[in-house]
Amino acid sequence: MNHTLIMKKTVENSKSHALIINSSRDAKVLQALRSGIRIKILELLQNQELNVTEISKKLAIPQSTAATSILALEEVGLINSHSANGVKGGQKICGARYKEFIISFSPPSLPVNQNMIEVEMPVGLFTSHNVSAPCGLCSRDGILGFLDVPSTFFSPDRIKAGLVWFEKGYVEYKFPNNALYSEKGTLKRLELSMEMSSEIPGTDKKWLSDISVWINGVKIGVWTSPGDFGDRRGKYTPPFWKLEGSQYGILTTWEVSAEGTFVDHQKVSPVNLEKLHLADHHSIKVRIGVDESAQHIGGLNIFGKGFGDHDQNIIIRLYPES
Repeated sequence: MNHTLIMKKTVENSKSHALIINSSRDAKVLQALRSGIRIKILELLQNQELNVTEISKKLAIPQSTAATSILALEEVGLINSHSANGVKGGQKICGARYKEFIISFSPPSLPVNQNMIEVEMPVGLFTSHNVSAPCGLCSRDGILGFLDVPSTFFSPDRIKAGLVWFEKGYVEYKFPNNALYSEKGTLKRLELSMEMSSEIPGTDKKWLSDISVWINGVKIGVWTSPGDFGDRRGKYTPPFWKLEGSQYGILTTWEVSAEGTFVDHQKVSPVNLEKLHLADHHSIKVRIGVDESAQHIGGLNIFGKGFGDHDQNIIIRLYPES
């Protein structure tokens, strides 16, 4: 039996084994389980080992049917078998390998854009900052440094952060400008993807905040966050993080093209790629913050991996002309 044909993961509990079946990768396993007779064989073998003759008698099926069904289950690794001496010679003794099956459904695969260049930046790996309290950094394991102390943002431990928050000011990241080394042509589009919300002590789903983004020192636009969300725990927010704290944000996509800047397909400014002068720099500086001149100074949470509803950091995507 070739175990590399299917992907398996065994999970142990106090009494049994479970097989996690991936809907995309383990099609052969699912095919083997389509037969009612094979299911009955697995049920029969849960607490005992039997030979082919015994299985056929107990299920009242032809011995040939029992033999072919066992072979199909063996091929995908659902039963174990070994040879033993019997009254009339050798016999195959069979037993079930698993007591439970869990089907994990995978989303359909999306086509990969071969021209796209993507870099994911940890939310704590900012290269400069200027923030005001309330502010803080948090990793999957706990608070980093001191709460509401801006100098904590200088800590080397900031790289571990999965959540960054402050009332006003900014954090700035330097992404490598990998498009300079691509032979696929000039850029036609730049995208930024990040999960954000407003920030207030406690939470308030109607707490507005005007969040600005700058690229290479050019302000590309403002997005107004509708609130700071704590009505439920974020999908990836760790259990230790208090429910009274910010739990998740909104995943926003910023696009800069020849036509201007868009947030979630809504135009927010006329700033286009030409005004960013990307070809003049080996890095792309991305600044995210709440401007002191904003109409709604409502703070900022940036959710990274291990926090919020989207298990990602800040992602930049560059789309060269084909």
